[in-house]
Amino acid sequence: MDKLAELRHSCAHLLAAAVMDLYPKAKRTIGPPIDNGFYYDFEFPSPISTSDLTRIEEKMRELAKSWPVFVRHEVSLDDARLENKDNPYKLELIDEFSKKGEKITVYEAGGFRDLCRGGHVADPSRVLKHFKLLSVAGAYWRGDEKNKMLTRIYGTCFPTKEALDKYLWQQEEAKKRDHRKLGKELGLFLFSTSVGPGLPLFAPKGAVIRSEIEAYLKKIKEKYGLTFVWTPHIARSQLYIQSKHWQKYDAMMPALRIEDDEYTLKPMNCPHHFQIYLMSPHSYKELPIRYAENATVYRYEKSGEINGLFRVRSLTQDDSHWFVQSENLPEEIDKAIDLAQQIFKTFQLPNYRARISIRDKGNKDKYLGEDRVWDIAEKELVKAVEKRKIKYELGEGEAAFYGPKIDIMVEDSLGREWQLTTIQLDFNQPKNFDLAYTDKNGEKKQPAVLHVAILGSIERFMAILIEHFAGAFPLWLSPVQVKILPISEKHAGCAKEIALALKKNGIRHEVDEANKTVGYKIRESTLQKVPYMIIIGDKESQSASISVRSRDGKDLGVMEITAFISKLKENIETYQ
Repeated sequence: MDKLAELRHSCAHLLAAAVMDLYPKAKRTIGPPIDNGFYYDFEFPSPISTSDLTRIEEKMRELAKSWPVFVRHEVSLDDARLENKDNPYKLELIDEFSKKGEKITVYEAGGFRDLCRGGHVADPSRVLKHFKLLSVAGAYWRGDEKNKMLTRIYGTCFPTKEALDKYLWQQEEAKKRDHRKLGKELGLFLFSTSVGPGLPLFAPKGAVIRSEIEAYLKKIKEKYGLTFVWTPHIARSQLYIQSKHWQKYDAMMPALRIEDDEYTLKPMNCPHHFQIYLMSPHSYKELPIRYAENATVYRYEKSGEINGLFRVRSLTQDDSHWFVQSENLPEEIDKAIDLAQQIFKTFQLPNYRARISIRDKGNKDKYLGEDRVWDIAEKELVKAVEKRKIKYELGEGEAAFYGPKIDIMVEDSLGREWQLTTIQLDFNQPKNFDLAYTDKNGEKKQPAVLHVAILGSIERFMAILIEHFAGAFPLWLSPVQVKILPISEKHAGCAKEIALALKKNGIRHEVDEANKTVGYKIRESTLQKVPYMIIIGDKESQSASISVRSRDGKDLGVMEITAFISKLKENIETYQ
């Protein structure tokens, strides 16, 4: 456990102590650190709400002053059971520890004792200062819907006040930028109970953004030598039994029967792309072969894990599979990283780092293939990111079951990190599917496969973009690029002529002919995050010129329509 996790875990103990002081009949369960803070689950005798958090937080600050140190106590099974005799949750944990032969330990601070494996700060009274309780939610005991619903209190804790303030600012900004809120306000997407949870529907404006992203990906990937293919949404279950997804991947959709055969909605594209590779023999002269597809796949995500566009059951991957000779791997991995960097630049995401996701060597049964092959693959990926001088860390146990991968984490405008790109090196599935090529000596060889997805899920990436830009997309991505605002009905004819000129030049536009004041129309266009507004009044109608405003309130003055269109086209063509 790292230092920040220890700090947050210690703060979870402090939360539990405060709750037990204020609500003696509550039953505490577990309180781990998580990515952005910590939580603790309780069974309360009567419900609590967010309004109770201030009182609990005040008690935490009061108690922290008398917590000089955490003291470890190793206790017997009988003593542990006696100490927790009225808490069925702790008793369940104690019995599990005992069956596994683990030592049972209790940690005490300021007179508060809790069953715990450890991982705490050395001087809690000095460092447990910069924390905040955030929210209250329901959570099933151990995440199982068959168990009792508990109350989960979320909080966060940081080493300094500045770090806490920054995080709280991020959270407030994130609420304003919430993609679910903006998606509804801007008319981009929806979820329908008639269609089902986790299955997004994209309205015309949202579909424009999707289409522009996919068209851009196709254009740039073709420049990098990728060839696009198309594969169906379902396949015989046997295909995924052969790939071992059926046995090792826990998000497979349930099987469905067609006539006398069993099929499944595809969770991955790789087995389909392997079939295309296998349709004809290949020579070393053809390699590398790079297949790409913006393909929708389906995954069984539990209803409690679905989260807007961030986590859905139908997702579209900007997927690709590169069939490569082993000796060419360094240059091909480098090409994939370069492709990712170019795409990040286009979407104004300049800051990123990498994680090399490797296997858990203590749990080798989770993975396909031999140790030697895994060692080679992991070293190749480390060399690739070091060559590019990208900051990286190793993520043990984060590899897919058939190969290690480079995961690239990108920072958005609020300083939050998102895992986007995956570059996975696979020697095992090629063997599994008997993929081959003929080398220069006429011998049969097995290619390596790079599984490369730059954005990952287009749905999830759209959610990130909505929040990154706060809905104010760059011109090339904006669903409506120009709004034409005639001041009155007599200016409608001129507005339509301008609309026709924009249409001829492929610029997305709308004419607001509502019987409203121009101030109201400007405000509505600004709320809809339209990049430019053209205002048409008497002067503009008579002079064949236009008055232009930007969505950030700047008056760009009067200009010729042809000059304005030329400027827009230049920005659109350069992805600005």
